[in-house]
Amino acid sequence: MSITLTGTIERRDIGTGAWALVTEEGITYEILRGADKELLKTGQKAKVQGQVREDVMTIAMIGPVLEVKSFEITSSD
Repeated sequence: MSITLTGTIERRDIGTGAWALVTEEGITYEILRGADKELLKTGQKAKVQGQVREDVMTIAMIGPVLEVKSFEITSSD
């Protein structure tokens, strides 16, 4: 099922490092490896369309794993 989320991109220093999208409601999603480098910039705000992958586990375990299908940058620091 596809979802659309708006939030801020963060880099988490857990293990080898992980990227996260923290929504305006404060929910943290771990961005699945392989996402577009243009999205992965700390402090950048974005609207992201993707799919929560319940079949994937990660070392970071910071929240549900989000496979990004498309995104739109709404602002950057």
